Amino acid sequence: MIALACASAVLSGCAKDDQQAELRPLSLQEHAYSVTKTDGGYAVNWAGLLVNRNRWHFGEHAVAVVTGVDAAGKEVIRVEQPLDAVPPGREIAFSGQAPARGKPVRVTIECREVSWREVPRIPSAFLRFPVSDVVTERLPDGSHLVTGYVGHPFRKPGNVVVTALLRDASGRLIGGGTAHVDGMRHDRKRRFVITVEGVTGKVAKTDVFAGTWGTTAKPYLDFVAGGAAPVHTVTPTTKPFAKDRGYRVGNEQRP
Repeated sequence: MIALACASAVLSGCAKDDQQAELRPLSLQEHAYSVTKTDGGYAVNWAGLLVNRNRWHFGEHAVAVVTGVDAAGKEVIRVEQPLDAVPPGREIAFSGQAPARGKPVRVTIECREVSWREVPRIPSAFLRFPVSDVVTERLPDGSHLVTGYVGHPFRKPGNVVVTALLRDASGRLIGGGTAHVDGMRHDRKRRFVITVEGVTGKVAKTDVFAGTWGTTAKPYLDFVAGGAAPVHTVTPTTKPFAKDRGYRVGNEQRP
């Protein structure tokens, strides 16, 4: 009994230390941008992957700051893009597009400081939204169409955001696009369609990320509070045994 209590105290202390450790900032693990000529001037397309390495905290109110300058060093584009909340120990993908007042020769993408929210449940309760049947095809105008299906692992209906990140043969990020899927339910998958513009290289691989839509953790917390959807929903077709066959422990037959 004493040993069990000591072990419990050690495990509790480890969990507490993990939760109270110094929070690590969100990491912009990778990003890419492209500049395209439009009828009205120029447009900048960008995409990125933001990682949260804190196991017990959501990163909320993150903002991607996109700035670009022309050959003379004059700022021709500045966008502050609010990002979706980043779950504990996970990542989010994002993308965007905006017009520029001139031709940018250099574009930077940075993540502004965020606020933190400690999770009230174990991290494994925040189930991932499964993605399947992803197909990427190049369209005649040079853009890329990404289609597939996204599932919903929770009982409560809701909306999700889906972002596709396109990579070349070396794995380098070369573009991305985003779509929102409304009316998600656990009993059926929903199709998503994403158009990615401004891709400068040949696409060899597509990574798709699905998550909740909003700058705070509330949508994810609401899903978790409603409970996970049952995995097995098919009624058994075999008839019950007329009599339980029992089981054997050593030489003793139990009914």
